[in-house]
Amino acid sequence: MTNRPFGGLAAFAAAAMILAGPSGPAQAADPIRIGEINTYSGPLAAFTDPYRKGWMLAIEQINAKGGVLGRKLEVVDRDDAGNPANAVRLAEELIKSEKVDVLAGGFLSNIGLALADVAARNKVLFVASEPLTDALVWEKGNRYTFRLRPSTYMQAAMLAAEAAKLKDAKRWVIVAPNYEYGQSAVAAFKGLLKAARPDVEFVGEQWPALFKIEAGPTVQALAELKPDAIFNVTFSTDLAKLVREGELRGLFKGRPVVSMLTGEPEYLDPMKEEAPQGWIVTGYPWDAIDTPAHKAYRDAYQARWNDYPRTGSLVGYNTILAIAAAIAKAKSANTDKLIAALEGLSYDSPSGNVTFRAIDHQSTMGAWVGRTAVKGGKGTMVDWVYADGAGFLPSDAEVRKMRPAE
Repeated sequence: MTNRPFGGLAAFAAAAMILAGPSGPAQAADPIRIGEINTYSGPLAAFTDPYRKGWMLAIEQINAKGGVLGRKLEVVDRDDAGNPANAVRLAEELIKSEKVDVLAGGFLSNIGLALADVAARNKVLFVASEPLTDALVWEKGNRYTFRLRPSTYMQAAMLAAEAAKLKDAKRWVIVAPNYEYGQSAVAAFKGLLKAARPDVEFVGEQWPALFKIEAGPTVQALAELKPDAIFNVTFSTDLAKLVREGELRGLFKGRPVVSMLTGEPEYLDPMKEEAPQGWIVTGYPWDAIDTPAHKAYRDAYQARWNDYPRTGSLVGYNTILAIAAAIAKAKSANTDKLIAALEGLSYDSPSGNVTFRAIDHQSTMGAWVGRTAVKGGKGTMVDWVYADGAGFLPSDAEVRKMRPAE
């Protein structure tokens, strides 16, 4: 982990100017169209509404400076309602009827994998913004799919490094949603922690269905195992129910909890003063990051939306910056040229420099790791550090074993 600067305001502004195309008659050129698919309805709207605001802000800023290559960027967005079949149908519609140049988005891991398959079949670039599944860039990776967010493996690695420091935590229990993301997170955490601490053992697991957790029985089952520590992967409404029931039954008292995503304001904010305290988490302390680039972004976001940014906001914003930087580097919206440009592409963002690895198309965007606390009646992160994603990725040799040859 590192606290190195993310890049100064001047560098961030310079990067934005590079993306801007010439003004004047060239502005009449057809826009470059981005087909954006996400789960904008249901429980995930707490994440995807800020996400939409993030990409909208980036589009507005880039177009205000003349667009890219003298062409405006235009987003055609669709709501998949959390259904992979919907996502596939909508992606096909965006490609064939709306004639988009690029696909972007996705939230749930199963939807991200479905969209990656559509991209490969139609030979269209897909920039996966939010899906965390490792399979997206490894076991099921393809040349048309790139992923922005730090993956399940990366965030598990960040947390396993902290968990290994808990000397008295030898007996671990796990609670995770029973779908691809939860399964991958657990497998990665267990493997990484066991490698760092051969003395630990995993004595029990609970696998509630996504958004259908029965918190009472789940907490009771975990407590009966008398663990030293807990690894949690639940999020959104499942997380809130788990926290409330766990506090009532004393599950967390005297036990360290290591938890994926829980430090994100999307999940802390709804719990207000009931937010957990002292958990080791990945998240986004938006109000405490004072680098010039992040402050410029935060100020612009708050001025535009009269609200503060969430993790989704940053992901949406960085997604559009990545696509714009690829177009500028490729000097084209042609798929093959964009793929060549994205492989090894580095660009500045509010969260620092981001690079897309050529070997697996995973970006090095990082996350913040710290502990939860309650201040002013709401949850927050304290004692955090920025974990650069580049430090939590497998080696090229390991990737070659996992990713199919193309």
